[in-house]
Amino acid sequence: MSERLWDKGAPLDERVLRYTAGEDYALDERLVGYDVRASIAHAEMLQAQNLLSATDLAAIRDGLTALAVEHAAGQWRIELADEDGQTALEKRLTQRIGTAGGRVHLGRSRNDQVLTALRLYLRDAVHELSAGAVHVAGALDALGARERATALPGYTHMQQAMPSSVSLWAGGFAAEIREDAEGLKSVLRRLAKCPLGSAAGYGAPGLPIDRNATSQKLGFEGPHEPVTAVQLSRGKAEAQVLFEVTLLMQDLGRFAADVLLFYTQEFAFLELPDAFTTGSSIMPQKRNPDVFELIRGRTATAQGCLTEALAVCAKLPSGYQRDLQLLKAPVFRGIDIANQTLAILPAAIGAMKFRADKIELDPAIHAAEEANQLVVAEGIPFREAYRRIAEKIRKK
Repeated sequence: MSERLWDKGAPLDERVLRYTAGEDYALDERLVGYDVRASIAHAEMLQAQNLLSATDLAAIRDGLTALAVEHAAGQWRIELADEDGQTALEKRLTQRIGTAGGRVHLGRSRNDQVLTALRLYLRDAVHELSAGAVHVAGALDALGARERATALPGYTHMQQAMPSSVSLWAGGFAAEIREDAEGLKSVLRRLAKCPLGSAAGYGAPGLPIDRNATSQKLGFEGPHEPVTAVQLSRGKAEAQVLFEVTLLMQDLGRFAADVLLFYTQEFAFLELPDAFTTGSSIMPQKRNPDVFELIRGRTATAQGCLTEALAVCAKLPSGYQRDLQLLKAPVFRGIDIANQTLAILPAAIGAMKFRADKIELDPAIHAAEEANQLVVAEGIPFREAYRRIAEKIRKK
């Protein structure tokens, strides 16, 4: 058979293949299992609609299942010559089971095929990210409980402002990170419709396909309709995932910025163990909090992924455009960065120890509380109480 699904016998300049495939064939590696699930569901629908024989369905199901297992075991990989994961699967399936492998593509295009696999993947990715965020929030709660007796100054404008505590500080981040976990799950709304059967954006004319059946088999709420809406929707769920990832990473970055400040010799509020710091190649005394510096820095990467995804889709005309292929790289990169950060943080947080003996609160840090107490005790306006306390502090 031809090397690519669209080949018609004419040779292709190798430079065109390398440029148009780009890194897409490698990025498709993570979608193989999802593509197999969707392809089996599609084949089962074709058989139910009398568009595929039971014998061919059995061969397709068994062949695809075996290919998925072998791929997961590292026994084959998508190659540049395949161009993409969809071609790689169909080519290997046909080599294994013969002409029946060429029947599975009836009623679909690579466009709805890859988008279906991508939505299945993103559903799992959202759940994984959300669970990871909740795990980090739990580690922060545990830190607050361990250090419940440790006071901290609360800062505004980088100046000591009001009394706080490690428990309050960690609890604030935990609450927002749980909010980020809920934000991630909100993306599921945009992933709830099944694109399979919309083909290249205009359906499968002349075929009695049942899009409701494939939607149900794959756990979608229903088919994405009308078919012309499918390609217009591309990039929206991807950008929303990255938006929520960016918000999460910004919270983690702000937490990291506090940790870095507290770890300085000038503050010395916090100890980090050697297992979570690195050394200097020239200064023997140094231990560097690289993990938290990179968390802080990777907030920029997350935001860059979001900007890239939004820009790819901006001002595209309707229908499928090859530009949409370029969404995968920033989406996968943003998800991977967030997952890697969430994976390392619980252990790093668990290893933190605050040094209560090094934490000094400004004696004036209770000024707002004293003003409030004057209001309660004497019934005076807050502005009068504010003035009196300010004057008292000035005279000291």
